[in-house]
Amino acid sequence: MMKGFRQFLLRGNVVDLAVAVVIGAAFNSVVQAFVKDLLTPLIAAIGGQPNFAAIAFELNHSKFMIGDFANTIVSFLIISAVVYYLVVLPINALIAWSREAPPPDPTTRRCPECASEIPIQARRCAFCTQPLQSAG
Repeated sequence: MMKGFRQFLLRGNVVDLAVAVVIGAAFNSVVQAFVKDLLTPLIAAIGGQPNFAAIAFELNHSKFMIGDFANTIVSFLIISAVVYYLVVLPINALIAWSREAPPPDPTTRRCPECASEIPIQARRCAFCTQPLQSAG
């Protein structure tokens, strides 16, 4: 039972996924800091608010944090753009590049009598002079 569990954990997919989750969490911290410390003050300076994250309103003693929600939306958009442009596009380009081109149309065929290579348009074999059926 432990052997199967160990094999499961040491599979490449599980280890790769674990690394991706850790890297994703670290990247999330970087993006959150970028939005909170750089982008939000820039937007707040343009919009006239001193602290964009502090924008909120109160309704029936409930506080709605619009600025914090906006930070989350901006973070999502940045993460989505980075993943798309740095992961999805290159992978799609690599896959498209690696696909094999279809083979070109044949230009020759075999004579049924002597098995020689003859042009596909030929009506008679150049080697055995046997009449041929049309190629089409």
